[in-house]
Amino acid sequence: MENLILCHPRVSSGQDPNQAIIVKCEVPQTIPNDHVLLEVDRFGFSANNVTYQALGEASHFRYFEFHSAPEAEGVSSNTHGVTPVWGFGTIIKSTHPKVHSGERVHGYFAPARYLLLPVSPDVNKYAFFVPRPHLPPDRRPYNQITRCAEDPLYDPSPTVEDLTMLYRPLFWTSFWCEDWLNSSDYKGGSTQILISSASSKTAFCLAYLIRRRNSLQGGSTRRVIGLTSTKNLPFTKRLALYDDAFDYESFDTSLVGNLARGQWIYVDVAGNDALNARVRDHFRVCGDSKLVRCIALGLTNVSASTIKSSTISWGSGSEAPQGGDPKLEHFFMPEWLSVRKQQLSVSVITQMQKEAWTKLMSDCGTWGVSLRRVCGPDQVKAAYEEIVRRGLAPEDAFVWSLWGETREYGSRAKL
Repeated sequence: MENLILCHPRVSSGQDPNQAIIVKCEVPQTIPNDHVLLEVDRFGFSANNVTYQALGEASHFRYFEFHSAPEAEGVSSNTHGVTPVWGFGTIIKSTHPKVHSGERVHGYFAPARYLLLPVSPDVNKYAFFVPRPHLPPDRRPYNQITRCAEDPLYDPSPTVEDLTMLYRPLFWTSFWCEDWLNSSDYKGGSTQILISSASSKTAFCLAYLIRRRNSLQGGSTRRVIGLTSTKNLPFTKRLALYDDAFDYESFDTSLVGNLARGQWIYVDVAGNDALNARVRDHFRVCGDSKLVRCIALGLTNVSASTIKSSTISWGSGSEAPQGGDPKLEHFFMPEWLSVRKQQLSVSVITQMQKEAWTKLMSDCGTWGVSLRRVCGPDQVKAAYEEIVRRGLAPEDAFVWSLWGETREYGSRAKL
């Protein structure tokens, strides 16, 4: 059988990282012990994947080390990377005694038709894990392959599967960030939260969760203000998830009349140092309003052609603030989740997530995000090239498949 894999040149190779290629290679007919061969039906593609690609070689993130590029003419793991994607697939062959052919699974896959994965010994009825000893232990959530039959959040309908691929990874980043904020009473009682890149799913899911926390706690007066580009401002306002929203160009003046007294938290989802400096400057001259925390939650304003791994500084803030300005704290979901797993039982975490996810699935249909399904290798490559040329509109959500349009989701191939 022929496999197809979407790859990108590494920045370190000197090639244009935005020149995606579809690599053809053979699927192994025999597989080693304790491995599974997946047939990847489809996968989501969003601004998060653009970030994964941009940080593929960054020393802290190392996204290109989750899946190796195939060895083919002009392509190798030294010259090309595979950007991870969240997808659904079916196991078509297994050499692990506790994992079986025919199982529906969801995980952090390669954008491919087929994917061969090793299976670590710690298999349970909910999931199995891909051993990646070369990566830090806190990457374990990315190594988890969820077994859909026992997943309390799984719904087999194609539409919900699509929404799962698009929202689930981003939503859990936002969910655990809000949980982290709430664990400190929003850093000492802050009641105003300013979020950049407000039209991105990570940002507006965080706004949604803060509003949900307000409702659950009753009487909370936390306000959420979004910052976004001028072209994305109408969409951001239509979401109705922010108490107010302003564009980057004029927020300095727009925010003046809306600047509530007290403590503010700034959540940087854009990853833009110049914007962060402007935000700090703005609060520095506002005597009754204090910026107490700056938190980095994402890098939506980067691309593989505009960032080098050496430019990413992790944990100490990407720029030096003046005077008493707060440094930029980086929130990384796997690290906080590791802490919470020491504090809470698995059943409590599962129930927390189930309640939040069920509510999201009932609410997200009103947000105006449209699913754009793209099938076939040529079509997927063209869709990626369109994103490079035009960017990603906030209301667009992509679901891609390297199979043709006529193929049924979840069908099994025969070896």
